[in-house]
Amino acid sequence: MVPEVSRLTVTSQMLRLLRVLVDDPLTPRYGLELSREAGLKSGTIYPSLTRLETARWVESEWEDIDPSVAGRPRRRLYRLTAAGEQAARAALDHERAMLSPRPSPPGALRPLPALRPST
Repeated sequence: MVPEVSRLTVTSQMLRLLRVLVDDPLTPRYGLELSREAGLKSGTIYPSLTRLETARWVESEWEDIDPSVAGRPRRRLYRLTAAGEQAARAALDHERAMLSPRPSPPGALRPLPALRPST
């Protein structure tokens, strides 16, 4: 059974982050990698990841490495939950629909053609 996700106000920065996560939803990614791929600053990415995790769209875990062997600190890894992937795709579809031109309904007024100056 897929856990319920919370409704969330999705910001434009969050949409950029969701696009990256949806591209490969099963691959865990760390914050700096997500920041680079989404073209966002770390000051934006981490609050968004926290909100997504609180809403259960994203889950995170610490990387399983030995920092002394790896020569760097452990990273926090993030990935979409199954329900979060569905919610993210719905949010991205909604954004796409809002940005795409809509056909005029039958009988709607059409713009007049541009007038050419007479010579």
